[in-house]
Amino acid sequence: MIGSHSSRVRRRILCSASSLALLAASNAPILAQNETTSPPPTTAAPQPPAATPAPQESATPAPQQTPAPETPQQATGGNVLPETRVVAPAERRRPRTPPLRQVVARQPAPPTPTQAQVVNQQNQKLDAARQTILAPVGASSYEVSHQAIEAQPQGNNATLDKVLLQFPGVTQDSAASGELHVRNEHANIQYRINGIMLPDGVGAFGQILDTGIVGSLALLTGALPAQYGLRTAGVLDIQTKTDAFNNTGSVSVYGGSHGTITPSFEYGGTVGQTQYFASGRFLQNNLGIENPTPSNEAIHDRTSQEKGFLYLSTVLDPTSRLTFMSGISNASFQIPNRPGQTPNFNVNGITNFDSSTLNEHQNEFNQFNVLAYQKSAGDIDYQISYFNRYSQLHFFPDPLGDLIFNGVSSDVYRQSFVNGIQEDTAWRVGFAHTLRFGFSVSAERSLVNNISTVLPVDPATGNQVDPVTGNPFGPPFTVFDSSSKTGWLLGTYVQDEWRITNQLTLNAGLRFDQMYQYVDANQFSPRISLTWKPYDGTTFHAGYARNFTPPQQVIAAPTNLALVTPPTAPANTQTPEVPLNSPVLPERSHVFDVGVVQKIYPVPGLEVGVDGYYKIARNLLDDGQFGAAYVLTGFNYDRGENIGLEFKSTYTNGNFRAWGNVAWAKQVATNVVSNQFLFAQDELNYIANHYIYTDHAQVLTASAGASYLWNGTRFSASMIYGSGLRSGFANTDHLPSYTQVNVGVSHDFNIVAPNKPTTVRFDVVNLFDKIYEIRDGTGIGVFAPQFGPRRGFFVGVSQKL
Repeated sequence: MIGSHSSRVRRRILCSASSLALLAASNAPILAQNETTSPPPTTAAPQPPAATPAPQESATPAPQQTPAPETPQQATGGNVLPETRVVAPAERRRPRTPPLRQVVARQPAPPTPTQAQVVNQQNQKLDAARQTILAPVGASSYEVSHQAIEAQPQGNNATLDKVLLQFPGVTQDSAASGELHVRNEHANIQYRINGIMLPDGVGAFGQILDTGIVGSLALLTGALPAQYGLRTAGVLDIQTKTDAFNNTGSVSVYGGSHGTITPSFEYGGTVGQTQYFASGRFLQNNLGIENPTPSNEAIHDRTSQEKGFLYLSTVLDPTSRLTFMSGISNASFQIPNRPGQTPNFNVNGITNFDSSTLNEHQNEFNQFNVLAYQKSAGDIDYQISYFNRYSQLHFFPDPLGDLIFNGVSSDVYRQSFVNGIQEDTAWRVGFAHTLRFGFSVSAERSLVNNISTVLPVDPATGNQVDPVTGNPFGPPFTVFDSSSKTGWLLGTYVQDEWRITNQLTLNAGLRFDQMYQYVDANQFSPRISLTWKPYDGTTFHAGYARNFTPPQQVIAAPTNLALVTPPTAPANTQTPEVPLNSPVLPERSHVFDVGVVQKIYPVPGLEVGVDGYYKIARNLLDDGQFGAAYVLTGFNYDRGENIGLEFKSTYTNGNFRAWGNVAWAKQVATNVVSNQFLFAQDELNYIANHYIYTDHAQVLTASAGASYLWNGTRFSASMIYGSGLRSGFANTDHLPSYTQVNVGVSHDFNIVAPNKPTTVRFDVVNLFDKIYEIRDGTGIGVFAPQFGPRRGFFVGVSQKL
């Protein structure tokens, strides 16, 4: 039993040893790799029992090995087995997988921006800050870019007033009556360039601003926020071009019918930290003022006009800049004649005169300068500006002809020089509130001279000629009337834009204005508006504004009636029927406005809006031409009301753009309370007992247009419609309605270089040659008839430099 047991044990031990030997042989390469100093093991004859040498330590540490348990010694006789040490096999390390190499296309480093690009970026940030300072919160706004203006017939060759006729609620009028009206108001329009208000001038015809300087043009109407004072029927906010500083420009020439020729240029660039832009235009044609006859060409209606504009802006540091702007306009006008008029007076025995040979003319000169400093400091943005404006107007009569036809020959000279300071600040007080405040102060020195030659008349009958002898009652004599004044206008405001929610904004403010002119007056004017955006693309607004509107100082200059009224002067052709000239007063009004603008998402690019307004006024301001001289004289109605409704729409789809506007309006007033001598007694009595339409009131006004760019060729069309301005005794009648359609086509040719196109355009004004009257010579403050332009063809070429 013991022998057989011992035999089994030996067999098991031998089997185990064989297994270990095979295992050791299979791991020999690994062990060899782990050894760094010992030679590879060799096969040797069996040796007496000895310990197996430990493997050398490799450079890469091997896992700790656990020694095998020793085989117990057999307490038996016979063969003695050698001692066996079992070494655990070294752990086989997986070969390292090299990381996947990601092939990354090396992007070229962005080019270092040029100094001009850096300056442009800084100016863009400051432009955005300036928009924050004078944000028109709660007001109705209609805006077009200079690209949209270029896409209309005539492009930037159209005068600024013609461009504005495509805005909602803007009515066409003659040059002598102010050229246009916003919401049936006479004048009362405020012009701003880059947020800085331009003071009033004395011009009657000349457009001091050229359309070519416009980067964007916005008309603000309705319940204006508190920062807008004085002229409140509409604010024409002009932003100068921001893409004109890349050292490029253009030269162009445009002309055609009525002897029109108008060359122009513009150039802008960047030098160091300064951006500059300059433009100039010369205009000459035979239709300076509206033709008083329906003929194709007017008689004695030539004009010559020059305009220039300069813009300089220097970035002082990333948060501030200094800007200088200057504009100049010089124009001369012949006053057009109406042939076939009947002489009315006997001048030293002369009773015949050909009215087509009258020689009246008028010169106008305007210049303005603005120096503005703008700064952004944290949550505060502000701009402080100095401005001045010089204006001069001189009307030269026909000394003999005016006496024969009108009984008076007036040489009128008007001059105005204004200096002022304006400051505006916006302070973001947290997320929900933006506080805006500022002030303006201006001083004006005005001079109004009137040298009139008049004819004596019979004080009892008013006849200029003795019915018995047929001779005049006396020779002509001269009257000199002069009025000069240094007047002041002061204004200050504070307002808070409160974002109640992300959709609802309340803007509330208070304004104070003080005038020291021919009349001293002041007023506190609260303003409040609410803007609600319940959905994306929907904006409601409603507001109230109390307004204070001083008259223009030169228009309010008093007339010395004692110079032409008995007993201090002999009765004459200028002796008024009503010898009363109460001073012209500032207008005070309440304005209510509500409207909505909606983007029509089912028709991408379509936006529509509707706006309604109501105005109640005391001492409603108005003015008119009350004589042969093409100058305006102001007066007040005791009370006035103005109500209207405007519809507007725009549609843009790729290269196609269209717009359409319709306005219904009604302005009535009663009881003339200043400069009553301008009216006949029967007319004055009628107005005192009736609400009458003001002469510039038009019930329906509409405009529409479209432009389309197709294969490099742009086609455009525009239309204006008017139901007719007022006419007749006390404005009790109105003129017939009219529609005028203009069309144009333009194309860019790459003649000089691909990036310097040559633009050729062709335009037709009054395509269907509609003959219509803007004025017929009747109505309050209307002296002569004026017709709309007859059909005209115009061609232009512009080369980009």
